[in-house]
Amino acid sequence: MSIINKAAAIGGGVIGAGWVARLLLNGIDVSIFDPDPEASRKVGEVTKGARRAYKQMLPGGLPKEGKLTFAKTIAEAVADADFIQESVPERLDLKHKVLAEIDAHAPANAIVGSSTSGIKPTDMQVAMKKHPERLVVGHPFNPVYLLPLVEIVGGEQTFPEAIEVAKELYASIGMKPVVVRKEIEAFVGDRLLEAAWREALWLVKDGICTVEELDDIMRYSFGLRWAQMGMFQVYRVAGGEAGMRHFMAQFGPCLKWPWTKLMDVPEFNDELVDLIATQSDEQAHGLSIRELERIRDDNLVAIMEALSRQNKGKGWGAGALHKDYTRQLAKLAAKKTPAKAAAKAEAAKPVKKAAKPAKAEKPTKAGKAEKAKKSKKKG
Repeated sequence: MSIINKAAAIGGGVIGAGWVARLLLNGIDVSIFDPDPEASRKVGEVTKGARRAYKQMLPGGLPKEGKLTFAKTIAEAVADADFIQESVPERLDLKHKVLAEIDAHAPANAIVGSSTSGIKPTDMQVAMKKHPERLVVGHPFNPVYLLPLVEIVGGEQTFPEAIEVAKELYASIGMKPVVVRKEIEAFVGDRLLEAAWREALWLVKDGICTVEELDDIMRYSFGLRWAQMGMFQVYRVAGGEAGMRHFMAQFGPCLKWPWTKLMDVPEFNDELVDLIATQSDEQAHGLSIRELERIRDDNLVAIMEALSRQNKGKGWGAGALHKDYTRQLAKLAAKKTPAKAAAKAEAAKPVKKAAKPAKAEKPTKAGKAEKAKKSKKKG
């Protein structure tokens, strides 16, 4: 069960809205601040998509959702929160301004997580004059409401206790917290993605393949392997009975061959942007972003559901965590207020037919005469 009583979200873009959706669907009240006049609509769209995905995970019914409040200021949003997630754009000056305000107004015991994709927490902590020790990087992956991993990174001023509390907070909402052992830019996940992204840009720019062909190569091959084992375990198996040592002995020399352009970056000019964007538009076949999000979410739920049935029903990898998370949510759903449950049960009962009214007795001749006399007197 979640140990977060009240959460605050600062920033309601793709990532911030994803955090809001995950928190709300775990029954946690969230106060959000985002100056974008479209924030309410955007957060609502993401939450709607998340709700749809969770209904597939929990056909028996969802937990009672937390309440969402749009605050007018950062101070108002964080005033009584015990967990705060900052998800503003990747500009250090903006991070400094926002974190300084959070630090000035949040309760002293509140954990502050930053969704930054690559800025070191030490570089952000300098703006926090009161309690820099409670800041951690809590870097998620999109969509936040479905993908469970969160990289936790502490800065030079972060207390070890804050990292432990952050791990518990994130785990309580169904996530897989992994603490990055050393503070580096871009952490682990984005460093791997950056390497693949650089190479992919070269392959498309040099005309080796299109963006669709490259995506097909990933999703029909090693992408499926990575989804359930990861790089090193996949390569261990590829080494045969001798395992990883044999694999490294066999393929280690390849590292000296000029197979990649990892340290070179193609010139990021209008020509490259047009090339990638045009091919990406063609690949989408007219599907909107919201339609692609729904397809992505359906696929992710199906993959995690499949993995949850593996390993003799114990689940494997993300599937094992998914199994535990859906159980946790089902318990929350069962705790809906008794009054609502009783009202629902009452509404489900068959409606009894109303008793037929008694037939009126026919008036007698004497009764008619008496009635006529009274009528004459009144007249």
